[in-house]
Amino acid sequence: MKIGLLGRILIAIALGVLLGNILTLPWVRIFITFNSIFGQFLGFIIPLIIVGLVTPAIAEIGKGAGKLLLITVGIAYADTVIAAILSYTTGSTFFPSLIGNGSQTLQNVEKSAEILPYFTVNIPAPIDVMSALVLSFIVGLGVAYGSHTMLRGAISEMKDIVVGVIERVIIPLLPLYIFGIFLNMTFSGDVMRMMTVFAKIIVVIFALHIFVLIYQYLIAGAIVRKNPFRLLANMFPAYLTALGTSSSAATIPVALKQTLKNGVSEGVAGFVIPLCATVHLSGSAMKITACAFTIALLEGLPTDFPLFLHFIMVLAIFMVAAPGVPGGAIMASLAPLGSILGFGENEQALMIALYIAMDSFGTACNVTGDGAIALVVDKLNRNKTNVEEKAA
Repeated sequence: MKIGLLGRILIAIALGVLLGNILTLPWVRIFITFNSIFGQFLGFIIPLIIVGLVTPAIAEIGKGAGKLLLITVGIAYADTVIAAILSYTTGSTFFPSLIGNGSQTLQNVEKSAEILPYFTVNIPAPIDVMSALVLSFIVGLGVAYGSHTMLRGAISEMKDIVVGVIERVIIPLLPLYIFGIFLNMTFSGDVMRMMTVFAKIIVVIFALHIFVLIYQYLIAGAIVRKNPFRLLANMFPAYLTALGTSSSAATIPVALKQTLKNGVSEGVAGFVIPLCATVHLSGSAMKITACAFTIALLEGLPTDFPLFLHFIMVLAIFMVAAPGVPGGAIMASLAPLGSILGFGENEQALMIALYIAMDSFGTACNVTGDGAIALVVDKLNRNKTNVEEKAA
């Protein structure tokens, strides 16, 4: 029987909590040793993921479409950032009261630092995260606007290698890694209270998804002067498809069909929907921000707005090439989570588990919102065409 990634993650969490109360210290140290090595490997591969995924994405985005491309990317990026800021604002307003005395929960996990692995392996990253991002922009834009055929082929092959590592190494080992984290936390502290805290937060995140979709279509409906709720209802098949597949790429045909049903011209829909499947990640950014804020709050890490705004602005860029790669968004987000928010292995493992548990809902929010962007871009394009025709 084939079990999906979410199923394996849930089994890993359940086994970690169960066996954390049964296994003795020598057995726990075996899994802590594995997690130590795997954590070092993640630190090594994250900059390569950025270079391998973001570089070809920028090279493809930068080709050919002129002002329409800039408008679409600008709206998608702005909406992703706004959704994440909304998530932060909601978190700072409601999460402290929802968490209550849970602020001490994850601090108990610090005891796990006393449980040492049998041995460690040091695997330094070949390049730091920000250098990887700058390198991706330079090479990606250079390839997009130059005739560098060999380099274009090289970055395409680099992407294939990175995707292969994610699909064949990182994703298969993630359940074991998360099992080790929850085993460690259960052995060391009060993991059940922590899980109760996150159950409350997940409910809030689901409500935020609905709110984000409503405000997206209220704005789009006002611009195109159509009923926003009818426009949103027309996109419901795309929402359900994304919910079932957890894939933006797999949902493109349905999203395209429903966007045309909303009256968007065929040319704009055919351009905007596939592009937004790559650059528009409002649901994912909102979900990651909410979970990151919660963990930072529980751990006593800084949660001030300037810090999280920095994180959000960088996160929206890092996730550009995430759709279509299993676990791509959360893998890309590990870099700013560590470098900006100061998240360690435990916090990053929690982020992975929480993200995958809600993955399909974030994807559904992303894809459905693409239809709202297509409506706005189509209206702007029609206005531009009308002005040009009058001028002629």
